Amino acid sequence: MSHHDLQSRSQRGPSRVSAGGLFPGRVTIVAGHFGSGKTEITLNAAVRLAREGQAVSLVDLDVVKPYFRSRSARELLRLSGVELVAPMGEYYSSDLPILLPQIRQRLLDGSRKVFMDAGGDDTGARVIGSLTDVIPPAETEFLLVLNFRRPFTPDVESAVAMAREIEGTGRMRLTGLLSNTHLMGETTGEVVREGFRLAAETARRLGLPLLAVAVEEGRDLGLCAEEFPCPLLPLTRIVKPPFEADREQRTVGPLFVVG
Repeated sequence: MSHHDLQSRSQRGPSRVSAGGLFPGRVTIVAGHFGSGKTEITLNAAVRLAREGQAVSLVDLDVVKPYFRSRSARELLRLSGVELVAPMGEYYSSDLPILLPQIRQRLLDGSRKVFMDAGGDDTGARVIGSLTDVIPPAETEFLLVLNFRRPFTPDVESAVAMAREIEGTGRMRLTGLLSNTHLMGETTGEVVREGFRLAAETARRLGLPLLAVAVEEGRDLGLCAEEFPCPLLPLTRIVKPPFEADREQRTVGPLFVVG
């Protein structure tokens, strides 16, 4: 998807947009460091589109926090009709190259919407770089999720550096940013506003559109869509917080919680 198309979407004025409606490209790659909320955003979008009847594949390239190896995550995707493409072996990172032919096949299948949870580390970005020959530029969004309340991105400078590192390793230019600054249950409206301001400055420095500000569905944070020049993206919380994950870990084995 062209930079012009994405820039136009970010300037259409304040509104609310669904996780499914925000990503019209056939391929959507979502990157972000631990705690950014990239997996929550990817899940919301994939599940929503699948329930609307689209053929959806979700490719998990996040080897640091492989949330999708948990039984509950696989069951959610199965019930929603989302095809999961992810290594399930004990050695998640080393098993990833085995999936490359399957990932390539999904990217070449013009009938499917493909989401790729790329993570924020070098491994996921390197896999993206190895797939650039089959990733269709005109139909692809490469998005970075920012949470300025996480240690990897406490300020604009670190966010810009992370973005450029991901672009270099992934051999692809990012096409847009998503603001998702939060503190889980401690999130306030001012936390969201501050995150938006930092994300907007990051977008300005990178020359990229800020596509949306993510907020938790159903929580009253005193925010109005008119406060922001880009849409609000309401998210249903799917990914378990750590204390719930610890409870599940005792019954189903290793579970890695992502943000």
